[in-house]
Amino acid sequence: MTVARSVELEGHIIDSGMMQRCFGVVMDLGGNFDVEVFDVGKHKDEESYCRMIVQADDEDQLREILHELNQNGAHLSDPPNATLEPAPEDRVVPDGFYSTTNHPTKVRYDGEWLPVENIEMDCAVVVDPDGPRAYTKVLNAIDEDDLVVTDDAGVRVDPPERPRDSGGPFGFMQGGVSAERPSESLIRQIAEAVAETKAEGGSVLAVPGPAVVHSGAGDALARLVSEGYVDMLSAGNGFAVHDLESGRYGTSLGMNVETLENPRKGHKHHIYTISEVIRAGGIHEAVEEGLVDEGVMYECVENDVPYVLAGSIRDDGPLPDTMTDAVEAQNAIREQAHEADLVLMLATLLHSVAVGNCLPSTTRVVCVDINPATVTQLLDRGSAQAIGMVTDIGTFLPALAETILDE
Repeated sequence: MTVARSVELEGHIIDSGMMQRCFGVVMDLGGNFDVEVFDVGKHKDEESYCRMIVQADDEDQLREILHELNQNGAHLSDPPNATLEPAPEDRVVPDGFYSTTNHPTKVRYDGEWLPVENIEMDCAVVVDPDGPRAYTKVLNAIDEDDLVVTDDAGVRVDPPERPRDSGGPFGFMQGGVSAERPSESLIRQIAEAVAETKAEGGSVLAVPGPAVVHSGAGDALARLVSEGYVDMLSAGNGFAVHDLESGRYGTSLGMNVETLENPRKGHKHHIYTISEVIRAGGIHEAVEEGLVDEGVMYECVENDVPYVLAGSIRDDGPLPDTMTDAVEAQNAIREQAHEADLVLMLATLLHSVAVGNCLPSTTRVVCVDINPATVTQLLDRGSAQAIGMVTDIGTFLPALAETILDE
């Protein structure tokens, strides 16, 4: 005996590929479907609507199909309230808890849809009846008796639809990877996206790696910070150390970034820099003492641009400003990510993926790295909204800064 439920799709479901994906989900999982209603939007600004009956051999198979359909934007025609179970103890979630995607999500509570606040992937959803409100919590932040959403009944996921055309400053951001050298037109489009974000009062988060300094592109990023085009910075201890080393000694990992020469004792410069900043008490104090008078970190201090430096097991020093507690660093990165409207990920695999994990799918992302694995891993990890460029950051970043600042 078969079981069946009615599901609905609406929006630009044809050109976004949503309908095709949903049909494929049902067939791949061994189910059947019967389209009852299909209203096609005949103009580019009109939406389409589809209602279909999904059939399966048993409840378990149907539940699996409906789960996958929900992740792709198809919703039950008669959704129930979300199932809530109290957390049995701190940092422990109920069995079968709903694990979030990074897409905009709602949960149904007492007959109403509550938007899930601070959406990001791989979190639990907690409902506060006093609001009522729904919000995400990472597992280590769960408190005993938190009402946690279990299963995905009463959960609605709305993946962002891709734009119908490439018009507008953000039209080009449709995901994917470009392995070409940075073209003038693509850099101009990214520059327009940054300018548009700022004009609308949004925030730009920069996520640079040490290669920004090694390649000689640190000055370009510093200019963007000083001119107000970067509102927040998230990086590792290594980036800050080599940026400060460059400002202090003109070298990065002991090499002069302009002449490419290795001065005598240059290999000790980054250790000297760390020692001097520690002696000063931190980056802010080093800037105030005049120890450093240029560079990205200098401009962050001078222009009150907040930064998060997350440590790792490899760090020399580390600097006093570096967060060595991984959970503390995650939470600090998460706060920045939730505030960002546009993220520039610049030649750093670990921090690109770390920040990407905290971003909702509605946040615009540009990822640039000479290693294609960085870009593809970011996209594969779930940040499908990112546009990726496989190119030299030392070429890309100065060209981007020049395009933004000269217009």
